[in-house]
Amino acid sequence: MMQIESEQRGEHCTLRLVGDFILAHATELKDSLLDTLNDCEQLDIDLADVSDIDTAGMQLLLLLKREAMLVHKDCRLINHSHMVVDMLETYQLSSYFGDPLVLSAR
Repeated sequence: MMQIESEQRGEHCTLRLVGDFILAHATELKDSLLDTLNDCEQLDIDLADVSDIDTAGMQLLLLLKREAMLVHKDCRLINHSHMVVDMLETYQLSSYFGDPLVLSAR
C-alpha cells in the first residue's frame, strides 16, 4: 500500500510517499503526482518512508522530473530511503536527478 501525504505553502509543494512505490500502485499514483506538479512551481518528493521501489516507481519519478523540466519547474527528491538509493545506484540515475543523496534517519 502507498500513501501520499501532501503539504503546500504558496507555490512550494512537498509530497511524502509512504509505503511501497511499486507497479501495483503506479497507475493510481501517476495522475495524483502529475496533478500536484501542475499545482506548484517547486515540488519536493520526500522518499524517507518508501519501503520498496521497483522500476515502475522509478519510472514515475523519471516522468515527474521530465515533466517538471519541460515546463521549467523544480522537482527534487529529498530524504532518500535506502531502497531508493539502491535503485538510483542500480540504474545509475543519481546524476539525472541531480539531487544530493541524503539518507533519512527513519
